[in-house]
Amino acid sequence: MTHQIALAFEDGVTRFIDCEEDQTVADAAYQARINIPFDCRDGACGTCKSFCESGDFDEGEFIEDALSDEEFAEGYILTCQTKPKTDMVVQIATTSVLAKTGASTLLGTIETLERLSESTVKFSVKIEERDKLNYLPGQYMNISAPDWDDHRSYSFSSGPSDDVVTFLVKLTRGGLMSEYLTDVAKVGDRLNLTGPMGSFFLREPLDPILLLAGGTGLAPVMSILEKLSEDELLDVPVRLIYGATFDYDLVELEKLDAFKTRLPDFDYFTVVSDPESDHPHKGFVTDHMTDEHLHNGEADVYLCGPPPMVEAVRQFLNKQENPPQNFYYEKFSSAAGSNDSLNMTVERSEAGEGDSARSGVAISTPGIETGEIHNAKADSHAQFNARMALELGAVELTIDTLDEDDFKHMTELANKANSFIDGEKLLDPVAYTEANNEYHEYLFERTGNPELLAAYRNLNIVDVMRKRLANTTWMQPNIAQEHHDIIEAMRNGDKDKLRELVRNHNEHAISTMDSAIVEQAEKGALEVTEK
Repeated sequence: MTHQIALAFEDGVTRFIDCEEDQTVADAAYQARINIPFDCRDGACGTCKSFCESGDFDEGEFIEDALSDEEFAEGYILTCQTKPKTDMVVQIATTSVLAKTGASTLLGTIETLERLSESTVKFSVKIEERDKLNYLPGQYMNISAPDWDDHRSYSFSSGPSDDVVTFLVKLTRGGLMSEYLTDVAKVGDRLNLTGPMGSFFLREPLDPILLLAGGTGLAPVMSILEKLSEDELLDVPVRLIYGATFDYDLVELEKLDAFKTRLPDFDYFTVVSDPESDHPHKGFVTDHMTDEHLHNGEADVYLCGPPPMVEAVRQFLNKQENPPQNFYYEKFSSAAGSNDSLNMTVERSEAGEGDSARSGVAISTPGIETGEIHNAKADSHAQFNARMALELGAVELTIDTLDEDDFKHMTELANKANSFIDGEKLLDPVAYTEANNEYHEYLFERTGNPELLAAYRNLNIVDVMRKRLANTTWMQPNIAQEHHDIIEAMRNGDKDKLRELVRNHNEHAISTMDSAIVEQAEKGALEVTEK
């Protein structure tokens, strides 16, 4: 079976390749004459380390020096070992130029030209070789007329499966594309389109989605909505807040209304900032965002709009008690950007602001900046929830097999861990982390299932706790007693009580970690790494 792999390079170029299920991503790339980094092909050197944005795969075999358990848990893979089980999106740690590839240039013909308002033009393009154009919803193309020496970048407003692609353009006095569309362009004109480009695209929709659009930043949001409407298994709520300066800047409202019936749980409203407007929602997008939209930090947020809007939203989200798990943004500035801004990736520190754990900013073409911010709480929650799922499985395997010697040993381990806790005070974070791991790991050892034990160890909970608890003193007060309650429920064979205790214990562990993460952020001690 063949799957499609999107290789997203650091300079914003995305190339799509076909990969068989028994073929590694690296081999498929080289078969397509794309030289992504690799050296040993044996999972031993780590040269081909990449980040998997979405998709299921067989990770193959590799050693710790090439890819650590912590990196694997975060989503990193070795392309020389990874074989796809589904379509995948993989971020490659190099530029398309160094990979000896580049964006494709296709020819297209303007099929329609429509003035949606005094500020916005929509045009559609029929691509001559449509089967050669693959893109992720949210990406853009560099567009030029055949006699131009320059180009302008515009996001698709159509879905990736649409036969004819569409774009929205805000008209700017003196702008190259604005003057072309208003004074020169006509149906039948031929255009050059190069791409797809950009790291702003829809990730796998596993959590509630909040879409934010400013002006013609609606275009990539429309593309995302089109893709979501094709997902028959979509079961998460999707909300959109669409902001504009003036009433007439609001466009494509009929299409947005149609998504209410095309998507299982979608709604939207618009906001206008013009103080003279009679619009029911006035002001800025941040004036109308509520906890309902953010789902207590569980939502993935996608924003495309002008730089002031992006910055305002970023600051607003950063001040929330529960910032969103993932915040992806794209902002458009002047097209007359510096050539120095091409092909570079910038690391930006968010230390001391909220609890962002990872933040990346990429400028892949003049005038366009994309970025993503992931908060440390989301990473911590995912790992502890994974531990809980494994523990519930371990409970099923061991509850009828443990004897009194096991319970005695577990009690000793619980006492050792609890010796570093005094009520709500954590006395020695390092010692507690090690003792706590011994307590939890014993259950996995007693399952007699090496795969389950390896899965627990691969979560690398010890490193996560060591890193997050290093400078904290607070511990959720129920944790110490739960260590003993879990043992007692196992001794009594009370499965229902045991499941309840494991779940509560997990929630209390997460609350302890959340508190430590916030404390680190307030002290400016939280590290940020570019992904």
